[in-house]
Amino acid sequence: MRALVTGGSGALGQAISEALAQAGHEVWVHANRRLGEAEAVAQRIVAAGGRAHAIAFDVTDADATEAALKRLVEEAPVQILVNNVTQPLLMPMIRTRHGRIVNIASLAGVMGNRGQANYAAAKAGLIGATKSLSLELASRGITVNAVAPGIIASPMAEQAFPAERIKQLVPAQRAGQPAEVAGMVAYLVSDAAAYVTGQVLSINGGLA
Repeated sequence: MRALVTGGSGALGQAISEALAQAGHEVWVHANRRLGEAEAVAQRIVAAGGRAHAIAFDVTDADATEAALKRLVEEAPVQILVNNVTQPLLMPMIRTRHGRIVNIASLAGVMGNRGQANYAAAKAGLIGATKSLSLELASRGITVNAVAPGIIASPMAEQAFPAERIKQLVPAQRAGQPAEVAGMVAYLVSDAAAYVTGQVLSINGGLA
């Protein structure tokens, strides 16, 4: 199946793109401004024997997003979507009565987090949208789920959470790896997860 991973040039997006490619999907790696990084991810996937392409558009620009996605689905429908460009891709999924949507939320959207009220509110809204959309689309053969990572290894996380602080906060005493989140996404878009919808699956090392 064809998969679009928005934000695919980031650390987590790269891991998800590679996991979906390894599962046999044709992956479109999205970037906003960092097209070169998305192209590098796609080239790495192709070099490993997978199928991948890079695509760039600004998800906050509705017209640009619609134009880019219209060109994308002219050849074939995108039936796996990871992240947040849902509406323009729904009709092709509905027509084929098959689709997998995985929204990347956050543990902050489930628990809240001190100093992150705006971020937590946005991610909680994404979780609410996930649950509502899952109810609307279940009869069409489309699943909609959210993944809510806790502390995942990245340059940003390393700045915010020193190793000793992670050991204090996280029962598993370590940060999660992008590949561990990607594995959950790969499961949710697989045939094995056809009966899983409307769920928020947190990957947090026991933090919640």
